[in-house]
Amino acid sequence: MSSLQSFFALIPLQLPDLRISDDAAPPQCCGLSCNLPLPPSPPTWRFGGHFLPRRKPFLIVAGWINEYGPVITIRSRFEKIVYIGRYKAAVDIMECQGKLVAGRPPMISAGISSGGMGFANAPSGNRLYRMRRTLHSYLRSKAAKAYQPLQMSHAKNIVVGILDDPYNFQRHVVTYAATTIMKVAYGKNTHTSRAVQRHDAYLVDSIPWLKYLPWYGRDLKLRFERSKKLHTSEVNRVKEQMHNNEDIGPSFTKYMLENSHIYGFTETEIAFLAGSFLKAGSQTTSNTMCTVLMAAACFPEEQAKVQAELDAVIGWHRAPTFADQKSLPRLQAFISEALRWRPLVPDGLAHQTIKDKTYCIPAGTTVYGNVWSICRDPDVFPEPDAFKPQRWIDGQSSLRDDIKLFVFGFGRRVCPGQHVASRSVFITALLVLWAFKLTLDPTKPLEDMGFMGESMPDIRPCEFEFEKRIPETELRRMMQDYPEVA
Repeated sequence: MSSLQSFFALIPLQLPDLRISDDAAPPQCCGLSCNLPLPPSPPTWRFGGHFLPRRKPFLIVAGWINEYGPVITIRSRFEKIVYIGRYKAAVDIMECQGKLVAGRPPMISAGISSGGMGFANAPSGNRLYRMRRTLHSYLRSKAAKAYQPLQMSHAKNIVVGILDDPYNFQRHVVTYAATTIMKVAYGKNTHTSRAVQRHDAYLVDSIPWLKYLPWYGRDLKLRFERSKKLHTSEVNRVKEQMHNNEDIGPSFTKYMLENSHIYGFTETEIAFLAGSFLKAGSQTTSNTMCTVLMAAACFPEEQAKVQAELDAVIGWHRAPTFADQKSLPRLQAFISEALRWRPLVPDGLAHQTIKDKTYCIPAGTTVYGNVWSICRDPDVFPEPDAFKPQRWIDGQSSLRDDIKLFVFGFGRRVCPGQHVASRSVFITALLVLWAFKLTLDPTKPLEDMGFMGESMPDIRPCEFEFEKRIPETELRRMMQDYPEVA
C-alpha cells in the first residue's frame, strides 16, 4: 500500500443516514453479500472512530439510537460495529435470526486464559451447540427444579442475616448466590471462597500476531493452569463421592459424569463447563437481587403496592414459598420493571454475524444488543424513564406474555442459567419484602446504577434500612420452622 493509500485509509468515511423504520420491512440480503450501505452512523472525524467513554458508554449509544434510528453503525478504529437499540429490531435480528448472529468476536486473550474451553466466548459451531444443549437440558430438567428448597433455605438465611446484621446485607446476598451456584455446579452445601477473574484488555486482542511470540501471554497461560487445577479438583471430588456412594444430591457435575457417554465431553471439558457456572452465575445473581431491592427502596409507593398483595395472599401468620408465585403477579411485575429500569448488562454482550442477513449486516460484523435502549423503546414501554410495574400486567390482572426482557441475552447466546437465577431473585424478593419495609439511608450516597455490572461493586451504591413488618419473635420463629419443600 502506498503512503497516499495509507493516508486515505485513516480518513473515516461518513456512512449515509439510511434510517430504518421500525414499521418498515427490513431489507433482505437473501444470503448474498448486501450492496446497500450499513445502518446509519453518527458523524465523526476522529481518526480512532467514535468515542465511547469507559464509564456508562451505553448512555452515549442510547443518544445516538434516539437520533439516528433503531439500528446504527459506529466505527472503532477500522472496525464497523452495529448497535441494535429498539425492541422490534432486536426481535428481528437477535431472536428470529439468532442462528446468524450466534458468533462471538474473536478474543484471543480469553482463548488463551481458558485454554479454548470457555463457554461464554466460544465461537459459533458444533462445540458451542453441544455445550449449549447440555447446559439447557440440565438447567431445565427436574433435577434443576430440585434446587427450589435450597433456594428457599438460602433466602431464609438472608432474612435471618438482616435481623442479625442489617449493615452487611450485601454480603448476605453474595453468600446466597455463591452457595446456590456451588450446589448447582458441584453439589456442595458450603461456599468455597474464590476470586472471580476479571477480563482486562490485552494487547493481543488488537495485535493478534503477538500470540505467536513464545514469551507473550505467560500470565494468561498461568491463569489457565490455575483454573484447570481448580475446576478439575472439584470434578475429582464429585467422582470420589460417587465412587463412595455418598448421597450428595443432584449437581451438574454429577449429571455430566453419569451421562458423559451421551454428550461426549472429556473430563477437562466437563470441569470447565461446570466452572462456567461460578464465573457467570454468582455475582450477576447477587447484583440482580440488589437491584430489585434497591428499586423497592427508591419507589416506596410501588413497594407498598407489592406488600399489599403479599398481605392479601399470604398474611403475617405463615412464611411465603414458591407455591405462592402464581398468586403474586404484582411482585413478578415489580421484578420485571426493576430489571428493565436498571438492566444488569446495559451494553449487552458482543455477538458476531456468521452470514450476511437482515438490515444488510455483513458476515463478520460485531453486533451488540444495547439492552439499555431496548428497555427504553417508547413504542413498547411508554414513558420509558418512569418506574411503572403496571406495564407488565394485562387487563385481566395477569402477567403479560406478549413482551419479554432481554436482560439474559439474545437468541442462541441467551444465558442458560436464567431459570435458576430468576427463581433466586423471586424467592429473595418475596421473603425480604414480606418481612421488611425497605428505605434508603438518607445519610449515605445513592448511585442507582451502581449494581449494573457483572461483578459486585467495590463501593456500595446505597445503604438500606430495614423496618420489620412482623414482630421479630414471630419472624424468627417462622424462619426457624420454614418449610423444606417448595
